[in-house]
Amino acid sequence: MSLETKDTGTTPKRRFNVLFGLTLFALLLVLWLVLSLATDSFWTGNNIANLLRQGSMIAILAIGQTFVIITGGIDLSVGAIVGFTSVIVAWLLAHGFPVWAAILITLGIGVCIGLFHGFGIVRLGLPPFIITLATLTSLRGIGLLITNGATISIDNDPFTEFSRNDFTGIPNLFWMVVLVGIPAYIFLSHSRWGRYLFSVGSNAEASRLSGVNVKGTIYLAYTLSAVCASFVGLLLASRIGIGNATQAEGWELQAIASSVIGGTSLFGAVGSIHGPLLGAFILATINNGANLLNVNSFWQRVITGVLIIVIVYFDQLRRRRR
Repeated sequence: MSLETKDTGTTPKRRFNVLFGLTLFALLLVLWLVLSLATDSFWTGNNIANLLRQGSMIAILAIGQTFVIITGGIDLSVGAIVGFTSVIVAWLLAHGFPVWAAILITLGIGVCIGLFHGFGIVRLGLPPFIITLATLTSLRGIGLLITNGATISIDNDPFTEFSRNDFTGIPNLFWMVVLVGIPAYIFLSHSRWGRYLFSVGSNAEASRLSGVNVKGTIYLAYTLSAVCASFVGLLLASRIGIGNATQAEGWELQAIASSVIGGTSLFGAVGSIHGPLLGAFILATINNGANLLNVNSFWQRVITGVLIIVIVYFDQLRRRRR
């Protein structure tokens, strides 16, 4: 029986929960409405632009993380990849490489990191948690060795101005979410390899017996995650104008939280593109609102943790009812 016709409930269409997506969107609108009433500074052009910039980079990370989680894995290295690739692109630009070459080389390094993760999982049999945790610590160290614990300034105006400018009044960083999100949606929901991700997350052995290239699918998922992270590294370097290996610390947790809040199941085989995007901007809105209301930043982490617990709990209930 082919993957397309077998009634396993693992195809994207069967997993696409319209009601949940609308609920997330409604929650985001409610948050914006409440904050616009609670503070005069929320609904201002500068603050909205800042909120969109804050959420955009985490949103792109969450897309990559979603591909991995759907297969039943996890990628703890994405924050370290962001910091490391910001160092790489800054170093390349500082040594006279043209912008286009620096960007391609940086993205190529992201591909290599993702393939390394796939090799560790598929060939060496290492758990995703272990191989990506090892990469997290290693990349932080390598980045600090390259910079000798300092930062590398970027003196390239076209590169740094990109993330600070806007198009039609919308920040360029948000347009990068659109640039990544649309093909990601097409890939996940309307391609054979997208169906393979769900199938592997549902039952890897059954997928293999059905003719799915399970190993290739795992390689692909982790490569996409690392490329998304390296792309965010480029955007971060452009925004802050430096390469710093310690940047984006903890962003891997924000990416995972955004994906989970967006309905991606940590048990695999459930996920979408729109959900993590909404999850990322919900978190960005909570953080932005907390700052405007002078709420202790520690409460932001508490709220995020509570949201994750609630959503994972309901995900477990849903699985038990199946």
